Amino acid sequence: MRIGIFLAYWPWFSPEEQVELAVLADELGLDSVWVSEAWGQDAVSVLGLLAARTERVGLGSGLMQIPARQPAAAAMAAATLDVLSGGRFRLGLGVSGPQVSEGWYGVPFARPLRRTREYVEIVRAILAREAPLEYQGEEWTLPLPEGAGTGLGKPLRLLARPVQERIPIYLGAIGPRAVRQVGELADGWLPFMFTPRAPDVLLDPLREGAEAAGRSPADVDIAPVVPVAVDEDLAAARDAARPWLAFYLGAMGAPEKNFYVDLAERYGFGAPARACQERFLAGDRAGAVAEIPDDLVDFGAIATTPDRLADRLAEYEAAGATTLVAVPSGDRAATVGLIARAATSQRVG
Repeated sequence: MRIGIFLAYWPWFSPEEQVELAVLADELGLDSVWVSEAWGQDAVSVLGLLAARTERVGLGSGLMQIPARQPAAAAMAAATLDVLSGGRFRLGLGVSGPQVSEGWYGVPFARPLRRTREYVEIVRAILAREAPLEYQGEEWTLPLPEGAGTGLGKPLRLLARPVQERIPIYLGAIGPRAVRQVGELADGWLPFMFTPRAPDVLLDPLREGAEAAGRSPADVDIAPVVPVAVDEDLAAARDAARPWLAFYLGAMGAPEKNFYVDLAERYGFGAPARACQERFLAGDRAGAVAEIPDDLVDFGAIATTPDRLADRLAEYEAAGATTLVAVPSGDRAATVGLIARAATSQRVG
């Protein structure tokens, strides 16, 4: 199992800390560094900076939001980052949710599965550079059809040439139908709240999708994003990981639709997840964090003492993870160092 780190977005991590931890991951020989975006810092700019400050470590968007960019813009960004990093880029994509898609970008959250499929197909066609782009879909038609514009649009071929022959495309998904689609078409998968205590809740639809497409689940890099906190005091470690779970359960959705609350319900933690969400949406962030019980922390994160860290990492490998993307919590630089040492001791780095 490979080990990467997730550097999220501001204000969870400062720009200086993102650079510091990316350089540290590069020096320690970790597999990858991932940067995300919500409704603040974008991922592309930060990844461009990290490409210039690192030498070996893989760089991934985890995730670039589909409603934020036309597929051609995402393909151009991927090609640019691949060139700037010398062939180290991995393109992670996600539709986000209706609150962000409609509230921030003004893009209807409609037909997310079809939009994702067409988006991936267009991005792959652009990056392959085999022919000028022409695409006939239900969500996108390129060039624009007659009557939809001036009629002067023409098929174009990407001018930039990526370093990699095929830039891997990862998808973020936790809903059953979306995970099934990951199995059908993605190179990698970045789920949040994947747990070795009930891995089949998410892995079963992945397997179904892969089999339906004539693929194997082994064709997909299973790369769960997992908060990791390490402390000699187990209670302190849990407290360091708890805010991440509270943020996803509380902020990433509305009472009517939050994919993470839905997943917590499938795991058997519906009541505390909804209580957390209610407090968060009411503006009580401290109360929302307090609603996350220890057993939910242990289910959705790695909160542990140093002597148990290697064993906790090994649990994810045994559950099917091929890359673990750690969200360093608490003393972040120290946590990254401990993760690297534990991975080496288990021969999973």
